Amino acid sequence: MNTTFIPCTDPRLCYMGRIDDSKQESFRFIYAGSSVTVRFKGTYIAAVLTNFMMSQNEMSLGAVVDGKLIKCVFDNGWDNHDKQTVIIAEGLEDKEHTVTVFKRQAAYHRFEFFGFELSEGAEVSEYKKHYDLRLEVFGDSVSAGEVVEAVENTASNDPEGHNGMYDNCYYAYPMITARNLNAEIHNNSQGGIAIFDKTGYFHLPDAIGVETTWNKLSYYPEGPFSDWDFDRFTPDIVIFAVGQNDPHCEGQNDRDITDPEYRKKWKAKYKEIASSLMEKYPKAQFVFLMTVLMHYPEWDKAVEEVAAELDSDRVHYFEFTRTGKATPGHPRIYEQYEMAEELTAYIVNTLRK
Repeated sequence: MNTTFIPCTDPRLCYMGRIDDSKQESFRFIYAGSSVTVRFKGTYIAAVLTNFMMSQNEMSLGAVVDGKLIKCVFDNGWDNHDKQTVIIAEGLEDKEHTVTVFKRQAAYHRFEFFGFELSEGAEVSEYKKHYDLRLEVFGDSVSAGEVVEAVENTASNDPEGHNGMYDNCYYAYPMITARNLNAEIHNNSQGGIAIFDKTGYFHLPDAIGVETTWNKLSYYPEGPFSDWDFDRFTPDIVIFAVGQNDPHCEGQNDRDITDPEYRKKWKAKYKEIASSLMEKYPKAQFVFLMTVLMHYPEWDKAVEEVAAELDSDRVHYFEFTRTGKATPGHPRIYEQYEMAEELTAYIVNTLRK
């Protein structure tokens, strides 16, 4: 089949998220929910990419084709770093379509996006979208939408051997909230992450924490790391949802947030990161929270103390109705919508008045 190739650098494409566009040949997608949108008249669309893996999990692209959500499974790239063409949709009606392709999973993989392959002679038009708000999120696996599609395990533990097949950032509460508010979003969330390096579960046995990733464009452990240019995106609201994984420390017993010295140290680092972001975004509002995934409630109190001790009318502490009480496994689609509706209402009624 003859096709028309639209390179990643085409100005008619619209990107969202912390995306590495430093190379002309390909753009690097690392963060969950990062996306590219194209508007075209034609019958076929595929994404040309090279995938790089940290594990042998199932890999898939997410796509929204004219409002319909699609999952596109592809070669996970574990031992194959060749270009591959991932079909998004074919046999479409020969009319104008709007397609958004997004990264379903966080940094357990990254991919180099070269561009779109469209049906021969496809007509591409510029895609622009007006947003009412800008959101930025720093969170863990819940905020990244891990295991969210395992709906038969709602309010229960995760299914064994899920291997990434149920991950979908589209259904994570920050992404739902962004759609509710017509907001552009940078979702900088990573499964297993905690505040400190050597803490949490991300990239064991040398765990990487938010203290390293918060200001990074590329935080993919096989690197190289690169710094984010904060002039590229200035949010109106920053959501911090970290603390679930923080009790786990490598080579030590789980850290107890009731220990005064550890609590002081943990809060100090949290405040240091938040203060740095507040300097970057002098007009942004900050919301600190933890999710409905079950956890020891003393962590919620510590997060609330962080918000109070920053002593700023730009900093807010928020609790969901079922914070820390809803499920022993990752929140599923229903529970993510529950969080999103409560967070949306809080933003509208408290922060956007």
